[in-house]
Amino acid sequence: MYNCARQIGRVVSQCEKACAAGVDLAVLLIDNRSRDDTLVAARTALATAALPEAWLLQNNDNYGLGGSHKVAFGFARDHGFDHVIVLHGDDQGSLADIVPLLVAGEHVLVDALLGARFQPGARLQGYSLLRTVANRVFNLVFSAVAGRRLYDLGSGLNLFRTAIFDDDWHLRYADDLTFNYYLILGLVHHRRTLRFFPITWREDDQVSNAKLTSQGQRMLRLLAGRVGSPRAFFAGEHRSVVRDAYPATLVWHSAMAEAAA
Repeated sequence: MYNCARQIGRVVSQCEKACAAGVDLAVLLIDNRSRDDTLVAARTALATAALPEAWLLQNNDNYGLGGSHKVAFGFARDHGFDHVIVLHGDDQGSLADIVPLLVAGEHVLVDALLGARFQPGARLQGYSLLRTVANRVFNLVFSAVAGRRLYDLGSGLNLFRTAIFDDDWHLRYADDLTFNYYLILGLVHHRRTLRFFPITWREDDQVSNAKLTSQGQRMLRLLAGRVGSPRAFFAGEHRSVVRDAYPATLVWHSAMAEAAA
C-alpha cells in the first residue's frame, strides 16, 4: 500500500469474499510509508473484517514497490506460508479472478500464477489506448528476449510459491517500479514454471505512480543490460540503495484485537 486510503477498505473486502468462497487465506497489509491516512484506514478495515488471521505492517523506510515485495516474500517464508499472493492495495485488480484457480488447486502445479492484463479474456476498464499499446509492445519485446511468451510484465495480482525465493536471488533486483520486470526475467532465467491467467483491471479513483515515458526508458536500459551481458545481469546488483534487510514494524495483528476484547 502507498497512499491507498480511499481504496484499501475495498481490498480488505475482496479478501473477505475470497475467504467466504473457500480460500484458506491469511492477510498481510504492508504500508510503504504512505503520506495519507492509509495506515489508519487499513487498521480500521482489518478490525471489523471477517478474516481468519491478519497482520498490518509498516515498512521502516520507503522501500519502493520492489522492496515491499521483498518484505512480503520474507514474511511468508518466516511464517511458514507455502504461497504468497501479491495484490496491490489500490484496488485495481480483482482477487476474484484467481479464486477459481485456488479452489481448483491449480496453484500447487506451478511456481507462479501471473495475472495478465493483456492476455485474451482479460478486461481493461478505464485504461488508456496509449498505455495499452505501449504495454503490448513491451510484452512482445520482453518475450523475444526471454524466449517465451509473456502476457504481462507485472500486474497487481500474482501468486508465487514461497520456496522459489529461498536462495534470495531476487534481493539484488531494483526496489523501484521496475522490480517486476527484473522478476519476470529472473523467473524465466531460473526455469520456474509459470502460468498466466487473464484478469480484470480497472482505473477509476486510483493514481498511478508510473510515468509512461520515464518508465519506458528504464525498461529499455534494463533490456539492454539483459541482452548485452546476461550472466552479469542476473548476478549483478541493481538496487540504488543496497540493504542488508528490509525491516518492517508490526502495527496490528488479529491476536491484538482478540486480546483487547
